[in-house]
Amino acid sequence: MLADLEESLGTFQSTKSVYDRILDLRIATPQIVINYAMFLEEHKYFEESFKAYERGISLFKWPNVSDIWSTYLTKFITRYGGRKLERARDLFEQALDGCPPKYAKTLYLLYAQLEEEWGLARHAMAVYERATQAVEPAQQYDMFNIYIKRAAEIYGVTYTRGIYQKAIEVLSDEHAREMCLRFADMECKLGEIDRARAIYSFCSQICDPRTTGAFWQTWKDFEVRHGNEDTIREMLRIRRSVQATYNTQVNFMASQMLKVSSSATGTVSDLAPGQSGMDDMKLLEQRAEQLAAEAEHDQPPQAQNKILFVRSDASREELAELAQQANPEEIELGEDEDEDEMDLEPNEVQLEQQSVPAAVFGSLKED
Repeated sequence: MLADLEESLGTFQSTKSVYDRILDLRIATPQIVINYAMFLEEHKYFEESFKAYERGISLFKWPNVSDIWSTYLTKFITRYGGRKLERARDLFEQALDGCPPKYAKTLYLLYAQLEEEWGLARHAMAVYERATQAVEPAQQYDMFNIYIKRAAEIYGVTYTRGIYQKAIEVLSDEHAREMCLRFADMECKLGEIDRARAIYSFCSQICDPRTTGAFWQTWKDFEVRHGNEDTIREMLRIRRSVQATYNTQVNFMASQMLKVSSSATGTVSDLAPGQSGMDDMKLLEQRAEQLAAEAEHDQPPQAQNKILFVRSDASREELAELAQQANPEEIELGEDEDEDEMDLEPNEVQLEQQSVPAAVFGSLKED
């Protein structure tokens, strides 16, 4: 209130002292800083106004300092243009240091405009390239469009090939698909039919024929105009291959979802019969306990806690006794049977003969 009163009724020095006092006490707001700088600019104290901006910048951090930086850089470029280009570049680098992606787009565009008007074209291209990586993912597509447009106007359309390739690598599938179509159309206009066909072939890997029919129709029209029977057949083969790939992925995901839903969720009667009033969390807990119990039941029985140590000088009888103690359910085989089996040759088989009962023959038996 005192600053407003002095600005309305006081002198320049009294108003300046009030604003300086506000900054010294660190009770200023971004709006007060901007008002102070504008007040100095109205009285033709341009450097003093820039110092006021810098003092305000030192008081705040992002995102509160966003308005101060935008106003400061705009006023500085308007005042000096290209006469103090290095100082302007230093200010932009200082502003972009630590700038959140949400506020980076405006500063980068202002920086690139400075380089285009007063600086070097390659510096402007470098600023645009940095901007495509520094902004938010939702703003990358717009930044790539601006970058491509400015590069085509300054260096020509052939310079944009690398930009298109970078955009296709970075952007999401939807935006990358649009970039591929624009890239292929540009190559087609330049007469590079093979390049355009390669771009269509690359883009087809991210185009499901069931949802992106426009892309496949565009490619088909391209082959009708510039291709032949073999290229059209190759396009149809790629389409079948891509469709089979997406069908496999969908079927696999569907089977996994069905498996999870049948094993983890299920109906109330499947998870806990007779308890239809329970909530889903309890049902899942009971199902987990049931699965754990089944897994524990399926595990093989663990060995006995008793560990038997056998001496090297133990006799056969002692070893047999220890083995019998270790496995009481083992079936004993008599020594006579083992000897009889050992006496037999591998090809010899013992046959036992018995008389055939008369009832087997029935009426066929002779009297």
